[in-house]
Amino acid sequence: MKIFLIINLTLAAFNFNSCGYKYFENKNIKTDSAYNSMEKTINVDTATFGAGCFWCVEAQFQLLDGVLKVISGFSGGIVKNPTYKEVCNGNTGHAEVCQILFDPTKISYDELLAAFWQSHDPTQLNRQGNDFGTQYRSVIFYHNPEQKELAEKYKKELTESKTFDYPVVTEISSAGPFYVAEGYHQNYFIGNGDQPYCRYVIQPKVEKFKKVFKGKIK
Repeated sequence: MKIFLIINLTLAAFNFNSCGYKYFENKNIKTDSAYNSMEKTINVDTATFGAGCFWCVEAQFQLLDGVLKVISGFSGGIVKNPTYKEVCNGNTGHAEVCQILFDPTKISYDELLAAFWQSHDPTQLNRQGNDFGTQYRSVIFYHNPEQKELAEKYKKELTESKTFDYPVVTEISSAGPFYVAEGYHQNYFIGNGDQPYCRYVIQPKVEKFKKVFKGKIK
């Protein structure tokens, strides 16, 4: 399934902290690592995407039929078991990512890639909107050769078709260790819909996502 979408690159300028960091920087919440060793069963596959703030990514991919669970966390860095505060400092090398567990009999990796390209602006380097830093980079962490091939194919076709006004800068790398983020990050939009960042940044993305993928929404 090939979906090439023109993304509106004009984002409203909201004066919010990146991913709401200052709202929670003093909370002492232990990272849940239960999913790091989750056993994969039949009809369960994994995709890992970074597309800016993981609150936004999580809220969008949770809508898709066939997606079983979305876990917010960190990947691609050099520090073991990083905290959110450490990642926000920009010194660990990690990206904010979502690990997506999905049923490939209901939704394909190809379709998830289409959703990935739509969920953010892949032409912005180390930022999404007002969120700045390498932790917000556009990245696909592939889990097998097939995922790598599909990701590289999509990126090449998006570039050659000039779908975007600027070059696609999405990083495509082999999946390494994935660290689950602190508990308050999980299901963030569902539990904090009244927060300004949710209402003015995440909600518009969710509504747009619903319209584009209305045939795949749960």
